[in-house]
Amino acid sequence: MDNKYGLNEELLDKLTKLQNVIRGYGSLAVGFSGGVDSALLLAVAAEVLGDKAIAVTEADPAVPKREVKEAEDFCKERGIKHFFCQSDPFKEEGYRHNSKDRCYFCKRGIFSEIKKIAQENGIEYVAEGSNMDDLGDYRPGLRAVEELKVKSPLREAGLYKQDIRLISKAMGLPTWSKPAYACLASRFVYGEEITPKKLDMIDRAEQVLIEHGFLEERVRLHGENLARIEVPAKDIMRLSADGVREEIYEELKKIGFMFVTIDMKGYKVGSMNATIGK
Repeated sequence: MDNKYGLNEELLDKLTKLQNVIRGYGSLAVGFSGGVDSALLLAVAAEVLGDKAIAVTEADPAVPKREVKEAEDFCKERGIKHFFCQSDPFKEEGYRHNSKDRCYFCKRGIFSEIKKIAQENGIEYVAEGSNMDDLGDYRPGLRAVEELKVKSPLREAGLYKQDIRLISKAMGLPTWSKPAYACLASRFVYGEEITPKKLDMIDRAEQVLIEHGFLEERVRLHGENLARIEVPAKDIMRLSADGVREEIYEELKKIGFMFVTIDMKGYKVGSMNATIGK
């Protein structure tokens, strides 16, 4: 086995399996968000398949503009053919009213569009970037992946999030240490209406936090104008410190939030899932 990245035996075995899985497809369109998982998937696909690997990035209002730009830069730097699609999730009532299956409707729309782009470009298979850790959370989007016969190579190769970060670091991918990301629609309480305006408010509010150095953060929206900020517990004191707290409040107020709160428990992936059935 070629070990040009200096990986330990376990990671080398997993990377080799991933390469072989992708090689078996012959051609592949990767649903590319620019995040940790899909970046590794795309980088390996491009390495194995060359120009028979393409990237397709969703660019609807639920995707932060910074994420779209980072995905574009990643592909440009590596000479990977890159397409954008807009699936218009608002045409689905289950998405607009944020049902507990919202992610299913969203993923179904996105990957239907990606499959069209793949077919138009002579690409046989479509893949997404879920990993083994995703199987332990509430992920209705994976049902759409299965229905549309979208491939999940990272799971086929048995890769967990930590494996992906370590392999990405060894490969020199800039995404290896990137914080976990989920689309902006995940910031709403289930059952509350999602609108382009609200998504834009959240996008701008989270950009404010990032510009203040809070790289791992979420702004959850409750009702029309209450923002609940989540940062890791270790960052709560810095966020609530005099000066920082007032400045962030004033900036979020300009965006349209009337009330701005800090979640005392701290940042938690998928925290809105706690509201399901309650």
